[in-house]
Amino acid sequence: MNFSTTKYINKYSEASTLAFFRLAFGFMMVLSLARFASYGWIKTFYIQPQFHFTYYGFEWVKPLGNYTYLLFFISGLAALFVAIGYKYKLSIIIFFLSFTYIELMDKTTYLNHYYFITVVSFILIFLPANAYFSIDAYRNPKIAFQKIPSWTIDILKVLIGIVYFYAGLAKLNSDWLFEAMPLKIWLPASSNLPIIGSLLNENWVHYAFSWTGMIYDLSIPFLLLYKRTRLFAFVLVVVFHVLTKILFPIGVFPYVMIVSSLLFFNSNFHKNILQFVSKLFNFTFAVFENGKEKIKNFNFIHKTKIALVSCFIAFQVLFPFRYLLYPDELFWTEEGFRFSWRVMLMEKAGYAQFSVTDAKTKENIMVDNSRFLTSFQEKQMSFQPDFILEYAHFLHDYYQKQGVHNPVVRVESYVALNGRLSKLYIDPKINLAKENESFKHKTWILPFNDEIKGF
Repeated sequence: MNFSTTKYINKYSEASTLAFFRLAFGFMMVLSLARFASYGWIKTFYIQPQFHFTYYGFEWVKPLGNYTYLLFFISGLAALFVAIGYKYKLSIIIFFLSFTYIELMDKTTYLNHYYFITVVSFILIFLPANAYFSIDAYRNPKIAFQKIPSWTIDILKVLIGIVYFYAGLAKLNSDWLFEAMPLKIWLPASSNLPIIGSLLNENWVHYAFSWTGMIYDLSIPFLLLYKRTRLFAFVLVVVFHVLTKILFPIGVFPYVMIVSSLLFFNSNFHKNILQFVSKLFNFTFAVFENGKEKIKNFNFIHKTKIALVSCFIAFQVLFPFRYLLYPDELFWTEEGFRFSWRVMLMEKAGYAQFSVTDAKTKENIMVDNSRFLTSFQEKQMSFQPDFILEYAHFLHDYYQKQGVHNPVVRVESYVALNGRLSKLYIDPKINLAKENESFKHKTWILPFNDEIKGF
C-alpha cells in the first residue's frame, strides 16, 4: 500500500451525504415497488404466465405463485427500513436478496435500472449508511458518527460514473452516430407531443439527439465531479432525464438517476435537506452532530471487506467488455449484451415459428406461441437467442409429456435490426432441443453479414 492510497483510505467526509443517499434510495425503492404493484404487474409478469424465462445458472429462481405478493411486500418493507435506518444491516441485506430474487424471476422484465438497483444495494451492505440520521444511530450512540471514511461515499459515485460512461462508450458505434439509429425509428412515434412534437420528425433532430446523448453520457460524471460545473451538470441531468421520461417508457430510471446525481453535491447540501426533514417530522437533529469520526480498525474483517468491495468494482469495470470474447456482431447475437449498461441502443423486431417433429412418426406440429407465452414474452423471445433456446427446451419437454417421441424442435426465425430488412436469424435445420445453454458462442445463430463499427 503506497502513501497516496494510505492517505486516501484515512480520509474522512461528512456522514450526512451517505445518510441522504440511504434515505433517498430507500424511499425511491418503496415508491418503485408500490408503483409496480399498483399497475398490476406482479400478476401480469409473474403469476399469470405459465412459463418464465430464466437466467443461466439461476433456473431455480421461480415466481412463488400468490406468495410473490408477499415477496414484494417484504422487499418494500425492507426498503422503508433502509430509508429510515432501522435495523439497517439486516434491512439492506433483506432488500438486496428479495429485490435480486424479483429481478431473476423472469428474464423478460430485464432492465438496466433493475440491475443498477441490485448493484447499489449490494454495495450498501458494506457501508455505514446508518451512522447518521437514522433510527439505529438515534437509539445507539455507539454507532452514531458525524464523519465516515470518504471511500464509503466515493464508491457510490464510481458506480454512477460507470453507468453513465459505459452508456456513452456504447453509443460510439456507427449505427448510433452515423445512421441516428434507433432514434430515427423511435422519435417520430412521439410527434404528437406539444411544442416539440413536430421537430421529432426532422432528420437533423434525430442526429442531434444521438450525438448529444453520447456526449452527455461520456461527460456528465466528470462535470458532476468538478465543483465549478456541478450545478450546470445537475441541470443537464434533470433536463436529459425528464426528456427521456417523456419520450420513452423507461419507468423510474430517470428519477433514480436524478436523485443519485445529488450525491456529488457538497455535504452541506445534504445536511440542509436532512435538517428540513427533521423539522418536518419534529425529529431531533442535533443528536447526530457529535463530531465523532468512525475510527478505522484495519483488522482482518475490515481488510476482507475492502478487498471484497474492490474486487466487486473491478468486476463492474471489466464485465461489460466480455462481449469481446465472442465473434460476430454484438447487437445481432446479444452475447455479452446484458449487464453492460447498453441503454436503449437498438430496435429489434422478430418473428419465430416453431415446429415440433415426432422423431419416430415424423408427424409435424406447428406451435402456436400464444398457448404458452404472453404477448410480451413472445415479443422478447422472438429476437433473443437465449430466449429462443430456452423456449425450445420447454416445447421439447411439453410435447414429450404429450406423447411425442423424442421431439425435434426447430424454428424459422427472422429478425430486423435498426431499420435493416428482416433476415433469417436461427439455422432452421438445427434441432434446438439438443443444444444446451452455456457461455460458449451459439454457432446456430446465422451470420449478420453486416458491420456495426464501434464499442
